Amino acid sequence: MNRIDYRGAFWFPVRPGELWEVIEQFDQFESWWAWLQDFGAEADGLVAGNALHGTVIPPVPYWLRLDIRLERCVRPHVVEATVDGDVRGFAAFRLEPVDGGTRVEAVWWLDMRSTPLRVAALVAYPLMRWGHDRVVEMAVVGFRQRALAGTRS
Repeated sequence: MNRIDYRGAFWFPVRPGELWEVIEQFDQFESWWAWLQDFGAEADGLVAGNALHGTVIPPVPYWLRLDIRLERCVRPHVVEATVDGDVRGFAAFRLEPVDGGTRVEAVWWLDMRSTPLRVAALVAYPLMRWGHDRVVEMAVVGFRQRALAGTRS
């Protein structure tokens, strides 16, 4: 109950190289997603060794502090990262051209580390999982509406 495993796939109406360039606009993230605060990157771009930091505020009563280290980045197809902070784990994104756009496969596992999250997972894991899944949905919708506004394939 102290772990979230996730696998999902999403289609975006731009080519992988275009999507990659949009994802690298770290300075825009907080304007795309209201649930993200205090976001910053130590360097520019999706490059191995870069570190991203921020706070996720899901629609449930807890906040998550995240530190993400990009471990492997193969432009414009693969991003693999380790996650630390209130959760610890691994995340990977694969981008492939499909139907004139890009299919993104997202896979991650996250172990809850902070005491409040571990306690919440013991008593309300379904609520925590629901909050996680809503943040993923909001991320995809917000990305399509804001980040990709004005782009075309």
